[in-house]
Amino acid sequence: MFYRAEIKDHIRVSPNLFNEKIEDAVTQCIRNKYEGFISQELGFVIDVSKVNDIQEGVVIAGDGAAYYETSFELLAYKPELQEIVLGKIKDVADFGAFISLGPIEGMIHVSQTMDDFVSFSKEKVLVGKDSKRNLKVNDECKARVIAVSFKDLTNPKIGLTMRQTCLGKIDWIAEDLSKDKKK
Repeated sequence: MFYRAEIKDHIRVSPNLFNEKIEDAVTQCIRNKYEGFISQELGFVIDVSKVNDIQEGVVIAGDGAAYYETSFELLAYKPELQEIVLGKIKDVADFGAFISLGPIEGMIHVSQTMDDFVSFSKEKVLVGKDSKRNLKVNDECKARVIAVSFKDLTNPKIGLTMRQTCLGKIDWIAEDLSKDKKK
């Protein structure tokens, strides 16, 4: 889920930015510090959307930089358990598929791709034995978040499933819905 978070922080502005407007220098330093930042509390920081307040700067002896107490808003994505997400298959391996969810990537284990025995072909395609459904790179899919781990902040893990009604490759969902209407 996407969130807006208001943050207060002391932002360090190095002396090489002293010739810039304070607002521009502080905004640039906030972006450098927070864009791409990952934490368990915020999730994945995508953008600094707005700088609300910049207090008077303080120079600390021996550092030479100015520190400004600043409040600003961040746009962040934090995956929630049971959340339905839309994404595009980025890669397929014999153990599952990786799906791009915008700012992050999730993984769908082969057992969670479809209600069928699934095999992996050399062309990087997952194929259902009975249904003949296939999953390949660039397929658009809907999935449900079933696991979120921020244990390693440099490589957070998002586990997904497509084995529920109205989940899976977009074409499959349309097929299933048309079958249900005919019943």
